[in-house]
Formats: sequence, structure tokens, C-alpha cells
Amino acid sequence: MVMSPSAAPAVTLVPERVRDLVRGTILERVGDTPLLRLRRVVAGRGEVWVKVEGRNPGGSVKDRAALWMVLESEQRGELDGTRRILEATSGNMGVALAMVGAVRGHEVTLCMPDRVSLERRRMAAAFGAEIVPTDPLDGTDGAILEARRLKATDPHRYVYLDQYSNAANPGAHQATTGPELWAQTAGRVTQLVAGVGTSGTVLGAGAFLRPRGVRVVGVQPDDALHGLEGLKHMASVMRPPIWDPSAVDEHAIASTAESVEMARRLAREEGIFCGPSGGAAVAVALGVAERDGGVVVALLPDGGERYLSTALWE
Repeated sequence: MVMSPSAAPAVTLVPERVRDLVRGTILERVGDTPLLRLRRVVAGRGEVWVKVEGRNPGGSVKDRAALWMVLESEQRGELDGTRRILEATSGNMGVALAMVGAVRGHEVTLCMPDRVSLERRRMAAAFGAEIVPTDPLDGTDGAILEARRLKATDPHRYVYLDQYSNAANPGAHQATTGPELWAQTAGRVTQLVAGVGTSGTVLGAGAFLRPRGVRVVGVQPDDALHGLEGLKHMASVMRPPIWDPSAVDEHAIASTAESVEMARRLAREEGIFCGPSGGAAVAVALGVAERDGGVVVALLPDGGERYLSTALWE
């Protein structure tokens, strides 16, 4: 049974402890990603910056949560060298966990919808992960159900990290992403715009930034049948237990078409290569900047290279 957020174990890690645990490995490079100001696509709409999470070593924002979830599980004695990491993923978390598992010496099994881009499937496999494909029509909900089934069938073989209910997911962003944004803008950031998938990024970064007066905008797809991998249309899917709508100041929507077009514009006009969910965040951020002004930061979860085989770049 998936634990409710209140029943989930509290996060015990702090950034200093994480740094000690990963010292001397590629995992030292998780976080401290660039913050860049947009120039050409803004067209007088205010001050808009982007947090380029594709510069993490595993290529996405999910590196942060994957690292913290694995280390927390190790600290609790769950990942003791005899059990495999198990996760349901739409792609990026799978790549991140496969990378972290390779460094930390854990085998990884990923339940993944069979529609996930070829690049992300191959990246996860390159890091040594076992991939269990699930019905593409069932999306990540189907992957979650399969992960639960595997865990119930063989509970001693797997540690199901469950990014959708794991407190270390938002905890990683409260401890790293939020403080980085505050420091990189010298406390000038006024709005954060980020996509809602598991919701860990927007909730965790928001938990740090909102008490400092930053307004948090969560972006969801405008339709259940969308093409924005990694984002969730909350009204039509299994709601992640960590999701708390009240922790977001504004709920915005973005269409697949405008998100894809913005991702293409970012590549051609700013030289920033991102995925469609990043395009969604920027499309909304431009509207927020035009309406409210201020210093608006949009979070780009990953790079466009992992979508080269999809319609995004056709």
C-alpha cells in the first residue's frame, strides 16, 4: 500500500551530508545548474530567467530527487545490497535512478510506459537498468500499478522508492533547488514557474521560496490527451500523494502545441535546447511576466536531445 504523505518517513538528510556521501563521484555534479536570462523570446515582456536542469549529470531535474531518495533509503537500511531499486517513471526519473544506482552499486528495475522516447529508454538501459514496459495507453498510472504489483509479488526483492509519495522528492528541491534560485538571483526572484508532474519540484522549491515572498505558479497540460511527457493533467490521472494544490499560488495550463513551439523557439532564438515541458514553463512564464512584471524564473526540467526521435524535432 502506498503511504500517505503524513505516513511517509521524514527526510533526515541535509546537503552537507549528501555532499559527504557522494564526494569524488559524478554525483557531486548534481545541482548547481545554470540560471540564464532570456533575451530574444521575451520581446519586452519583462525579466524572465530559466533554470537549466538539463545540465545535471543525468540530464534532468530528476537527478536531484533520485539522489536524495536513494541516499535516504540507504540511511534507513532498506537498500542494503540485497534488494533492487524499483520505480515507476515516465522517463527522466528512470534515467536518474539508473545513473545513481550504477554509482551506488544498486540494481534498478523501471516500470515505464512503452511510449517513452527511445532516447530515455536507451539511456536508462545504458546505465544498467532493467526496463519493464507497460501499456502506453495507460500512461504513468499503468506503470505505477505494475510497480505496485511487482513489489507485492516479491517484496523481499525490491525497494519501491515511489517518487509520487516519497518525501525525499520535494525534500531534495527544498534543500537545493530553492536555495540555488534565491542565491543566483541575489534574492530578486519574484515568481517561480514550474511544471507539475510528481509535483516534487514545484512543492519543494516553493516550500523554500514562498516564505521569502516568491509567488509559485504550477503548470499542467490543458487536456488529458496531451503530449507533454513528465507533466500530469491532475484531473484525469491518479493523484500523487505528495501533491498539495494549496502549496501553489497559481495553477496555469499550457497546450502541447504552444509548449512544443516554445521549445523550438528557445533552441533557435536563445540557443537553449530543452524538452516540451520546459517549453510549457516558459510559455506560461512569459505571460506571467507581461501581466505582473518582476523577476520570473521558469524551470526547464531536461534537454531536448532526449526527444530527437519524437515529433518535437520533426
